[in-house]
Amino acid sequence: MTEPDGTTLSYEEARDQLIEVVRTLEQGGTSLAESLALWERGEELAKTCQDALDGARARLDAVLGDDED
Repeated sequence: MTEPDGTTLSYEEARDQLIEVVRTLEQGGTSLAESLALWERGEELAKTCQDALDGARARLDAVLGDDED
């Protein structure tokens, strides 16, 4: 995920922001529009986290595959 300033979030940054989004949604007190915006942001952050985990898994599989040869 790319931030408005052009920087790319690390897995840890995306995870931390996702935790905050979930915490805010769980607390309630936001308008419908705010809740929807938070939900959309959470979906983007979750995808960033999943992409990072998938990339790490692929790298591990590649290394482990090289070790078997």
